[in-house]
Amino acid sequence: MDHVVLQYVADIVAVTVLTFGLYFRRHRRRDLVVAFLGVNIGVLAVASSLGSGKIGAGLGLGLFGVLSIIRLRSTEIEQHEVAYYFSALALGILGGIENPTVWVPPALMVLILLALHIGDHPALLRRYDRQTLVLDGAVTDPTALTARLERLLGARVHGITVQRLDLVNDTTCVDVRFERWSAPSRSHTDSRADSHSGNRLTNRARAHA
Repeated sequence: MDHVVLQYVADIVAVTVLTFGLYFRRHRRRDLVVAFLGVNIGVLAVASSLGSGKIGAGLGLGLFGVLSIIRLRSTEIEQHEVAYYFSALALGILGGIENPTVWVPPALMVLILLALHIGDHPALLRRYDRQTLVLDGAVTDPTALTARLERLLGARVHGITVQRLDLVNDTTCVDVRFERWSAPSRSHTDSRADSHSGNRLTNRARAHA
């Protein structure tokens, strides 16, 4: 089999694993499935059409730059979803730019998938989380705010960013990073990973005193 065709096949297999085996199975966000597939196949097509030994490096850098200027305003995406976008783009470049060493592109694709599998695994650092909370009451004392959040979350608070302190409506909006005293059960972790997005960073809650 021609090694270019092998790169195409390897890319299709890799993006399928990335999209359906890793992302969708863990986060269940259907609208990003077409985004990852479209980005990957589009980059694969462009890289295959324009790539050559002379312009391959510049083309790769240019295609990576495309993602940095895209304004994804239609829906809110998280940092882990940016990583999936970046990986889908990288897979497309690896599959589209001809490499004289036949095993290098598939090996790098496997490395990307392995990094996402480990980095986005629900069991990794599962005691740590981040949430955005709206508290009843305008809390101006950092010590009191920390103590209240620790009681509310049943966790050790590692960092607090006050996003809005509303003295008129008597509310405090905070971004809090915390560590649970005990890790959630595996069944709870799996259920969370299978609904919405297991590591959603923008969960909004209203906490009462």
